[in-house]
Amino acid sequence: MAEARPLAQENLGLVHLCANRFKNRGIEYEELYSAGCIGLLKAVKAFDPKRGVMFSTYAVPVILGEIKRLFRDGGSIKVSRSIRELSLRLSRLREEFMLKNGQEPTLSQLAGLCGEDEENVIQALNVSAAPMSLTGESDEQSRQIDIPVPPPEEDITERLSLRQALSGLDERDRQLIYLRYYKNLTQTQTARVLDMTQVQVSRRERKILDEMKKSLM
Repeated sequence: MAEARPLAQENLGLVHLCANRFKNRGIEYEELYSAGCIGLLKAVKAFDPKRGVMFSTYAVPVILGEIKRLFRDGGSIKVSRSIRELSLRLSRLREEFMLKNGQEPTLSQLAGLCGEDEENVIQALNVSAAPMSLTGESDEQSRQIDIPVPPPEEDITERLSLRQALSGLDERDRQLIYLRYYKNLTQTQTARVLDMTQVQVSRRERKILDEMKKSLM
């Protein structure tokens, strides 16, 4: 668990990037972020570095899967009663700690105060805590000031998700997509390489793209 904690903390940016893909689709960003954090924890727990795959490549589909589950389940995260109760208890413990020590408690300190595993503490905190946002409040005007700061790597989830979708295709379909969209061949040229007709390539390409689109939704 000690090794899993920093891995999760270091990759919270992936959760934000994944959640941003589904903004303005009918579910609050806080819900999207919380679901993504659950996916991140699952990825951390199951990740095996011996497979030779980068953690981000492995984690993004897991995070996206948990977020997509929100839409399948009608926009509600299934949280156990024990986690909800722990969330309330952690809120009280956090306030007491801050009053006594004048600073925020660390994750390990909270876990020690409540006698729970750090993984349970992380899940409980995500139930009630809203994600950090780049906004500020003016004391004089008492209004929110939005600060648009698009990250330069904002398309990372798109590329990783596309890679995941391509890996799910059979070899011939992957070759078709590679020739059309990576080698920029026409349908007629692709047909010659694959020993197909242009019409067959057109129909197959349309079907593949529809399937990939569904997997990326």
